[in-house]
Amino acid sequence: MQTCDADLIIIGAGPAGLTAAQYGARANLRTLVFEQITPGGQALTIDTLENYPGNVGTRDAEGKPLAPPKSGYDFSQDLHRQALDFGARFIAAQVETLKTEGDLFTITTEHGETKQAIALILATGASHRTLGVPGEAQFTGRGVSYCATCDGPFFRNKKIVVAGGGDAACDEAQYLSRLSPRVVLVHRRDRFRAQDSLVERVRNNPRIEVRLNTIIREIRGEQTLSSLILEHSDNTGTGTGQTYQENADAVFVFVGTVPQTSLVPGLKKDAAGYIVTDQRMESSRPGLFAAGDVRSSPFRQVVVAAAEGAIAAHCAAEYIEAWKTGRRPVQGPGAARE
Repeated sequence: MQTCDADLIIIGAGPAGLTAAQYGARANLRTLVFEQITPGGQALTIDTLENYPGNVGTRDAEGKPLAPPKSGYDFSQDLHRQALDFGARFIAAQVETLKTEGDLFTITTEHGETKQAIALILATGASHRTLGVPGEAQFTGRGVSYCATCDGPFFRNKKIVVAGGGDAACDEAQYLSRLSPRVVLVHRRDRFRAQDSLVERVRNNPRIEVRLNTIIREIRGEQTLSSLILEHSDNTGTGTGQTYQENADAVFVFVGTVPQTSLVPGLKKDAAGYIVTDQRMESSRPGLFAAGDVRSSPFRQVVVAAAEGAIAAHCAAEYIEAWKTGRRPVQGPGAARE
């Protein structure tokens, strides 16, 4: 039997990858996890992870809060420690190529190191989508940001504009309102996409001004950002041609994500570019599983990513066992085959 460097390789160490690492290692699989930055992924930017089941703050006998729920950073640290305790190995490197050799997977890192495994879980997540307007790239890091907890403190008591209409935009606007009394949340359509509870919280916050039917068209400044060109839009999000200038010190952009699938151009994907899997998290390539924000899903939350990571690792273990014993690898009904 051909020997491999690992039974299971996981690419990405956000909530999906970290949970998969726990379940893979706990199933006694030789598990290697590759992460180019810090374990945690986008969860690291969450100020308060208040909607993860069981992650509630401590309260006294009268029900008054003593401490808030865990932050995304603390939550990620816990997941990382658990995976290490179960025996998963972590390698800090970017995976540059992924190839199949027979029915095995071979990855090559930025350092030229190669590793081979029987099964692979892709948990590379998604990157922040940009506005794509003049001035955005020029002022990134000088007033334009995609992470409120990272850069918000630099703009304490300054005028902050938040762009977006989903959960992330509403969450981050709430966080930024604790740093500044002048937060403007703009969304190109006539209603938010976020959960109703989040929208209500934003609308009831006196430190947040909501402007629907508003599009950011240009970002201006000299050394740092100083103003925006905004355009009124109709109910479909289409610009009307009516523009005006708005002074601002910062703009935080939360307008969606782009799946990180460059390693697997040949896999089956949905119209938005997310990887299509079956209910076992297996992709159109047998033995290659996907979990978390890189996967086609109607709902992207930390709890969903963690659950998908667990399923992917469990089913990868079944696939690996079948491979080692010479049986046909397990494939669930409705597998995402091309």
